[in-house]
This record gives sequence, C-alpha cells and structure tokens, in this order.
Amino acid sequence: MQLVVGRIGRAHGIKGEVTVEVRTDEPELRLGPGAVLATDPAATGPLTIESGRVHSGRLLLRFVGVSDRTGAEALRNTLLIAEVDPEELPEDPDEFYDHQLMDLDVVTVDGIEVGRITEISHLPSQDLFIVERPDGSEVMIPFVEEIVTEIDLEEQKAVITPPPGLIDDRAEIASSRDATEDTEDASA
Repeated sequence: MQLVVGRIGRAHGIKGEVTVEVRTDEPELRLGPGAVLATDPAATGPLTIESGRVHSGRLLLRFVGVSDRTGAEALRNTLLIAEVDPEELPEDPDEFYDHQLMDLDVVTVDGIEVGRITEISHLPSQDLFIVERPDGSEVMIPFVEEIVTEIDLEEQKAVITPPPGLIDDRAEIASSRDATEDTEDASA
C-alpha cells in the first residue's frame, strides 16, 4: 500500500536541496537517507534520498541525481510516496494512517449518526476529517483530542463530542454582555 509522506516545496540554496512538507509522523523512518520514494506525478520519480537535515524548523532533502537549483525547482509540488505494508501500524497507539480512518462511521457520544469519513485533509495546524452526511452534504471535523474522543478500528467508527455549531446550525453565542443583562433582569 502507498502512503503520501511528504510534498516537495521550494528549492533551498544552489546545491539541489528542497524543502519538504512532512506528511508522516515517522519522518526518520520514511524520509531517511537511502529511502526510495515513488512520486506523483510519477514521471519525476522514483527519487532516492541522498541526505537530509533540519534547517530553521524545516526539513531539507537532497535527492540522488539532483545537484543544482534548477533540478530542485523542477521537483516543486511533487508528492513523495512510500510503500508500506498494509498490516503495519504506527508505533504510537494514538496515531493512525489515513487508510485506517477512511470510511469510518462518525457518531456522536450519544450514538447519533453524523456520516462517513471520505477524506482527510492535512493542514499545517491540524488534520480535518471530511465527513459525508447521509443527506449528501459534507461537514469538516477537526481531528483533535477534544472533539474526536475515540477511534475504534474494530467497530469501524470514530466517536466525536462536537461543540455547538460544528455539525448543526445551533451555535451557542456567549458574551459577557449577555451575562450582565441576565444578572440585571434577575435583580429587577
């Protein structure tokens, strides 16, 4: 099975290094020297990692055969894909591969059906579940501990505790002015 483990960004310097947006929780395993990665688009790969380092919080990689800025720029926006055994699981029990989460049923802690995960969007600040609701509409659910309280792979479900307004139109509006008005009404 193939997993997207990174996306090549801009060239860094003149010796063929590129910045990489990491999309794996195991970069030392997937993006280490000697790793051979498939690519999307396929015509740019496969790519073999020659060296890597972290500079100012960003991962920089150099690939075999790419020795200048022009070659590095040609790789921009290429997805890096690792071949992974489908039975392999992440080391941390609270981490999941995208393929494990796809098609899970999403339900609230009260047992109310929300929908089915159809996509996982990896954003810089957090990941989002794109959930298709029974009526065909979509809702985005942040994949954070406060909202996604349980992932049960055996039952094929994700349990959520959504804040008001996340999956319905009823948002609670709280302001200090409302609290003041309630206090004044009670004393009148």
